[in-house]
Amino acid sequence: MIPLFAQEVRLSKRHEKVVSQRLMLLQQMKNKYGDQNTDKASQSQAAETAYKRNLSLLNDIEAAAKSLQTRIHPLPRPEVVSLEARYWASVKEYIPKWEQFLLGKAPYPIGAENQNEAEKEVQQ
Repeated sequence: MIPLFAQEVRLSKRHEKVVSQRLMLLQQMKNKYGDQNTDKASQSQAAETAYKRNLSLLNDIEAAAKSLQTRIHPLPRPEVVSLEARYWASVKEYIPKWEQFLLGKAPYPIGAENQNEAEKEVQQ
């Protein structure tokens, strides 16, 4: 009978040891999970801060590029802008006539005296 009692006491102590180890491991897991959440939060915060910093740097670079661009290529004088606008208006006006000529559906658009020269150039 004594050996059964001794075995019972030994098993009881072993059970307490296993339970205490289990509690210790559960506490370690809980601490580790909390640390992971803290790490994730700090990484998320660091990523957000880096994103804002990068966006600010990008805006500064774009502003500097625009500033340099205006120094390198200043805005043209109003006379040049006016001439350019009139040029493009003229081009837009003559595009349909030239397009038809280049497709072979219409005569030379400028005048009959230059038509022979233009046909020779197109055929070559």
